[in-house]
Amino acid sequence: MTSQDKPPVLPSGDLPPLAPPPEVPRGFMARVRNYFLTGLIVAGPVAITAYLTWWFVTWVDGIVRPFIPTDYRPETYLPWGIPGSGLVVAFLALTILGFFTHNLIGRTLVDLGERLLGRMPVVRAIYRGLKQVFETLFSGNGSSFRKVGLVEFPSPGMWSIVLISQTPGGDVAKKLPGQQEYISVFLPCAPNPTTGFFFYVLKASVIEIDMSAEDAATLIMSAGVVQPGGDPDKKVVALADMASAARAARDEAAAKPAPKVAAPTN
Repeated sequence: MTSQDKPPVLPSGDLPPLAPPPEVPRGFMARVRNYFLTGLIVAGPVAITAYLTWWFVTWVDGIVRPFIPTDYRPETYLPWGIPGSGLVVAFLALTILGFFTHNLIGRTLVDLGERLLGRMPVVRAIYRGLKQVFETLFSGNGSSFRKVGLVEFPSPGMWSIVLISQTPGGDVAKKLPGQQEYISVFLPCAPNPTTGFFFYVLKASVIEIDMSAEDAATLIMSAGVVQPGGDPDKKVVALADMASAARAARDEAAAKPAPKVAAPTN
């Protein structure tokens, strides 16, 4: 090979940029799969929400319709029934009941009914428990399950999302060991947040986080796949820092000697 046949040598700074690799054509089945998954993501939540709404409306209609006289039912005058008519009747009935309950006569009747139920051995416990649950959940100023926290569970170094409830009272508060303040929490299980564990834990061991109960339920149901709001990496780092600080404070408190209690004199 002569010098005329050799290719020209370019300086290192003048090398031409490499061309990008050619795009690999995607197959027909891959495009169909992507289109199907996109449609499923769009239609799935809408379909499930519509199904649950329809189930709730028909369930209420099935309960309320037997109490409505036949002459007042819409299907008596129309060739088809109107879904949701029982729900409207139930809403109006409950609203009217609440209006009369605020009056003197209504409160007197409610007190009379509660005293009557309070004399029934089995019904009394069921009614009181359900009444407390409803008053706590539907009261505007209730604080139960409105705060979210972190608890070191099920083993050291592992942190779980909990819903913070009320402080223990009565015999439970007296029997819990130590003089520190306890608090009751509910730990939902993934992916079904309606099941879980209820236990009492030291209030100092619970780390309150800035997260709503709805976002916590979304996080639990998705098993951590859906991180509600913000940058997921920053949130994970912040939660890890908070957990480490809480664990260090707990270890420091445990290392302190317990106060001595003077023995009673005779």
